[in-house]
Amino acid sequence: MASAPESEPFGLAAPPDEDPPAVPAPADAPDVLPDLPGSRAMLAGFAGRPPLSVLRGLETSARGLTEADAEERLLRQEADAAAGGTGRAVLLRHLALVATDPFVLVLVLLSAVTAVTRDPGGAVLIGSLAVLSSLLRLRQERRGDRAAAELRALTTTTATVLRRADAGSPGVEREVPVEQVVPGDVVRLAPGDMVPADLRLLSSTGLRVDQAVLTGESLPAAKRAAWTGQAAPPPGPDAPLFDRPELCLMGTSVVSGTGTAVTVATGARTHFAALQRDVPRAAPETAFDRGVRTVSWALIAMVAAAVPVALLFTEPGRTPWSHALLFSVSIAVALTPEMLPLVVTTTLARGAKALTRDGVIVKRLPAVHDLGAMDTLCADKTGTLTLDRLALTSSLDAAGAPDEEVLRWARLNAWFATELVPEAAGDTMDDALLADAEPPEDDVHAVDAVPFDSDRRRATVVLRRDGHLGRDLLVTKGAVEDVLPLCARVRTADGDVPLTEEERDRLAAITDERSATGERLLAVGLADRPAARRDYAPGDERGLTLLGFVGFQDEPDPSAPAALERLARLGVALVLVTGDHPLVAVRTCRDTGLTPGRVVLGAELDGLSDAELDALITSPDGIAPNSTPLDGTRTDGATPVFARVDPRQKARVVGALRRVGRTVGFLGDGINDAPALRAADVGISVTGAVDLARESADVVLAGRDLSVLADGITEGRRTFGNGVKYIRIAVTSNLGNVVSMLAASVLLPFMPLLPLQVLAQNLLFDVSQLCLARDRVDPADLRGPRTFDPRDLARFVAVFGPLGALFDLVAFGLFWWLLPVRAGMGGEALFHTGFLVENLLAQALTLLVLRGRGRGRGSPRASRTVVAAAWLLSLTALLLPLSPLAGPLGLVPLPPAAIPVLAVVLAGYGASLMIVRNRYFRADAEAPDPSGLAESVA
Repeated sequence: MASAPESEPFGLAAPPDEDPPAVPAPADAPDVLPDLPGSRAMLAGFAGRPPLSVLRGLETSARGLTEADAEERLLRQEADAAAGGTGRAVLLRHLALVATDPFVLVLVLLSAVTAVTRDPGGAVLIGSLAVLSSLLRLRQERRGDRAAAELRALTTTTATVLRRADAGSPGVEREVPVEQVVPGDVVRLAPGDMVPADLRLLSSTGLRVDQAVLTGESLPAAKRAAWTGQAAPPPGPDAPLFDRPELCLMGTSVVSGTGTAVTVATGARTHFAALQRDVPRAAPETAFDRGVRTVSWALIAMVAAAVPVALLFTEPGRTPWSHALLFSVSIAVALTPEMLPLVVTTTLARGAKALTRDGVIVKRLPAVHDLGAMDTLCADKTGTLTLDRLALTSSLDAAGAPDEEVLRWARLNAWFATELVPEAAGDTMDDALLADAEPPEDDVHAVDAVPFDSDRRRATVVLRRDGHLGRDLLVTKGAVEDVLPLCARVRTADGDVPLTEEERDRLAAITDERSATGERLLAVGLADRPAARRDYAPGDERGLTLLGFVGFQDEPDPSAPAALERLARLGVALVLVTGDHPLVAVRTCRDTGLTPGRVVLGAELDGLSDAELDALITSPDGIAPNSTPLDGTRTDGATPVFARVDPRQKARVVGALRRVGRTVGFLGDGINDAPALRAADVGISVTGAVDLARESADVVLAGRDLSVLADGITEGRRTFGNGVKYIRIAVTSNLGNVVSMLAASVLLPFMPLLPLQVLAQNLLFDVSQLCLARDRVDPADLRGPRTFDPRDLARFVAVFGPLGALFDLVAFGLFWWLLPVRAGMGGEALFHTGFLVENLLAQALTLLVLRGRGRGRGSPRASRTVVAAAWLLSLTALLLPLSPLAGPLGLVPLPPAAIPVLAVVLAGYGASLMIVRNRYFRADAEAPDPSGLAESVA
């Protein structure tokens, strides 16, 4: 049987169990020792050197390293990894990031102001809330990191290396964890192996490597040692390392064939690590960050403005400046939602927990919000719209008509090629051919094979039939441009005829036509000749008769169309960003029910500045005549496609979409996706992704099904809807209190409430609002992407805040005229008690009424938790003046006459609140619900 053309060790005749002789390196070869950092230039330099020179430069042997050398290099490698930072340093950086959250800073500022006004108890209480919120968020995010680490542990792989007991011993194959592979190790590669480091091939047999994690290409790349004793010219100074046939890069995987290689770089010195260093360490400001920043500064501005306004409302002649300052602080306390960080963090944590049940691991807590705010999803096609495997799509005769006979011969080739050359198993096209194939007939036997190699790009099997002694059938299958020149005849309906130039042109036109649709064709040829008494070789592949073609394409994910339709209903536009061929990307769009739009190539992006790229995305005139923008707002429903893009270009596309106002998610699983994952508002990866992709992502999906992502988006919007309820209700209620307190300060001879009473009221109300994390959400909150909107908050507060203040003032008047509140200090305490109780009862009403748009506007019923919290707050308000806390808070029991006063005020306030709410949300209720989510939240 013929052997593979590249099976000789290192391309030489030297036995593999002997140390290679010292071979001087070429004059222009870099003098690289194993302890120097890896780099692109170093890897390219090793690729251009002969194998023996590479072994010499790495101070190793064809038999592998000795155990002592491997141990020494492993210790050095571990020391280098430890120098990159300790777990404590990472924890401190994470803690500092959480502690500088704007919501937390609001509390820190308020705590400091409270301390200056000689209220240490209030300062400690408010500061404790800031610490509690920070610790809760830190705990949740660290939990997500641990879950991601556990996923990495589940995918730990090993590598086969040659090791020697001592310098005089032969090399013995050993399985070691990939972390223990060191520079100079000789590695054996076989189908299914992950490439554990950056390797320089020494020998190979039909080796093909899946590089999709680096390039996005769905077809494997052929690899070979490519050393013939002469310095091979490099592919070019700018050629990517993954295009070098001599190099197998860390993170890729072996599809078929075998190989022996020497380890050039590991860990932080690999090309993988170089890509990781290109990933921005500091994630950009996300939609959540922007929303938090604007809302926080708005709150800070309101608090800062409240202090001088409160001073203006006090009378200097009647109120000492110390009391006036104390009153101003109480106004600031009344205005600030102290539990804001804790409520938002609790809501996000609950959303993260719910997402975990749906198969979504949240590594960064604000990513829960960012999922809901996402309006544009950038995704690669491989593993997202396709199943990451090829499917057989056609079998054609030479005229381009369907022909099952061509498929039969192609399957015989694939079946016996795998049988005779086991290392060829795993070829994606052969797998597609044999997916539903029956075993060959019993009277057909294979006698020889000329296996696939990267130079010929074809494979041949030699068959014999029972009863046809002395005759062999050569069945050749391979790339059209490599098989067609070997054909002398072509099979037609009238028999086999000579293959003329005109016929070759016609066949090439068929190939081009099918390729233009994204289909990949292989040609199938047949030769019947006398049996040979020797092994067959590539030279025997001649005088073939062309039978026809078999076609393949990426197999679409059957769940993708429904999931994409669901994403569209959620208001999320898809942008395809892939390193694969544009025709393949376009075909994938069509196969999954998408309409491909304008296709932009990576080479085009390199010629555009950021401003020009922004114009390309947003301006119809900047793309093509009569076309629409690429930013996901296309009215024609077309999907923008960016093809042949590298990692840097993917990140540029994401950055441009964000600059034009989109909230962008990026779904990726490869090394080449890491920069874009970090550049997006929310980076999304999957459990089967490479480590760098999972580490760069904010959330990790348990599966590749896009419906899981749709569930995550819905949960993110549900989480945000409940979080924004708190902000709306708290700020509205607090503003109403502040307005009423300022007005009362002018009319009353004392402060309406003491600072400690204001703080107690706010805390009781805010604690009750923790229930909103478990509330149901209005369908309108799930229809489209949402984020913090200061204008919407201001409009809401402007409508409902004065309404609360109006009824507070009504309560003031009734208390003043109907209760004995003018009788010295006792009257002042009675007024404080009545105002506090009325405020808490009104806030319980506000919680129930403003949590939704109303049953008549499509709002679901309040959850039992919300109802229970409102009742508990009301009960607390009534019992607090009778409790042991009444004394420290300066409260007294209310007289029976206060009950009807409270009933009248609260009845009027509740009725008015519902009327105004129904009018306010009428426009939203009349809007259609394209997402069809009403039933899911009812």
